[in-house]
Amino acid sequence: MKHDVHMKRSRLFENFKLWATFIFLSLIIGLSIALFSGILQFRQNDPVGFSLDDFRSHFEVKIPRLMKQYEIPGCNIALVHDFEIVWNQGFGYADVASGRFLTKDSVMSVQSITKSTTAWGVLKLNEENLINLDDPLSRYLKTWQFPPSDYPTENMTIRHLLSHTAGMPLGDFTDIYAPGELMPALKDKLTQEAVLMRQPGAGFSYSNIGYNLLELLIEEVTGQSYSDYMRSEIFEPLGMETATFDSREISQANPPTGYNLHGEAVPVYVYAEKASGGLFATAGDIARFAAAGMRGNTVLTDERIHQMYAPESQNLGFYGLVFDAYGMGHYIETLPNDMLSVSHGGQGNGIMTHFQVVPESGDAIVILTNSQRSWPFISSLLRDWARWRMFPSVGMEKIIWGQYGLCAIIGILFSASCLIIFRKILTVCRHKQSRLKRVRIGASILLLGILIWCASQTYLMITSVFPILSGWLGYATLAFSVALLISAFPFRRKDATQ
Repeated sequence: MKHDVHMKRSRLFENFKLWATFIFLSLIIGLSIALFSGILQFRQNDPVGFSLDDFRSHFEVKIPRLMKQYEIPGCNIALVHDFEIVWNQGFGYADVASGRFLTKDSVMSVQSITKSTTAWGVLKLNEENLINLDDPLSRYLKTWQFPPSDYPTENMTIRHLLSHTAGMPLGDFTDIYAPGELMPALKDKLTQEAVLMRQPGAGFSYSNIGYNLLELLIEEVTGQSYSDYMRSEIFEPLGMETATFDSREISQANPPTGYNLHGEAVPVYVYAEKASGGLFATAGDIARFAAAGMRGNTVLTDERIHQMYAPESQNLGFYGLVFDAYGMGHYIETLPNDMLSVSHGGQGNGIMTHFQVVPESGDAIVILTNSQRSWPFISSLLRDWARWRMFPSVGMEKIIWGQYGLCAIIGILFSASCLIIFRKILTVCRHKQSRLKRVRIGASILLLGILIWCASQTYLMITSVFPILSGWLGYATLAFSVALLISAFPFRRKDATQ
């Protein structure tokens, strides 16, 4: 009896030591990776209470350091404070090979920030009583018809398209062209791609094609090209002097070279469609656009602005990790101080952008980069900006916490791999573990298959969000799968009893 109690206590002690070792090793490895990768840093200045000049000085130091950490060649930034642009500055290189600098006057691709400007264009038509947002889109299309679909297109309204609830697919964002290159017509592209994948109004599904249909709407209703309409009705009245969709103007502006997730140069490109991501502008242009949405302007009434900033869809799936809702052309969140904030980002091959607005306080920030490795960079700048303005945080900050969580997962995987191998060396595996053996082999093959699939993809969301740590996660998963595979095959030590 005493022997049995002693054995149970011994096993409990061994299990405790195992778990303690596992937790300690996971913490050490996770912290080491966070420090080595630059994710975890000490002695950071807290910008709360900074004057405007102090905050600008803070950013002038921090931005180049973060650009080096995340291997971002260039960044253009603008700040709006008390409804006015108070700072606009370029950092780094527009083109690394030639040594061309990025300046505040550099015209850059803003990608999906374009959707926010398109929403203004559509709401302008609504304000002039040329369209009704709750009318079916098909009512206004005179020269084009939807391709066959399993769902009724007559139920798709303009409001659905503005709020990404129309049921349209994402679209092929890899279909790009050099400025001036012959491109397919908008209607031809829509005939190929504008096929409903779900019932209109069924839920949020981010769609470039939906906004390209709004481009066609504007052209059909006004009889103008989308580019001419946006220039005359939106950009010029708002003072967005260099904002353009024109390929010739884009070529003359000599925009920055983009750099993809691997740091490879991506030549300047355009899309055949414009309304979802084709705008080129300076950070100053986007800052003027952001400021116009915070108080009276000559384009839209306050009623229409509030309409754009009102939630239309609140179940955003993956995007719901960061934002509370989507309105019309804008993501929406309620800050910890109960203020409303609206924003939109953009991402393309070699480009990443973001703007964030807090209309009640008169604050906004615009960040344009020529690197696809910029999400952690952007989230870090947004965190400091929010702290400075005492909001005190914005949803994009969760990317920073995600980095810490990913470091913990990587530490756990490496720690588990080490302990599995260590126990394998110290113990004799028995054949009666055949069921567990099959589970381990199956799990190992599954993980290796996932890694191979990931390696074959041209784009992965996790790699884009975590450009540094995603590589570490891949190595940790590989180590864990190999450890499982090794542990599944029994072997006997030389001194084992036969």
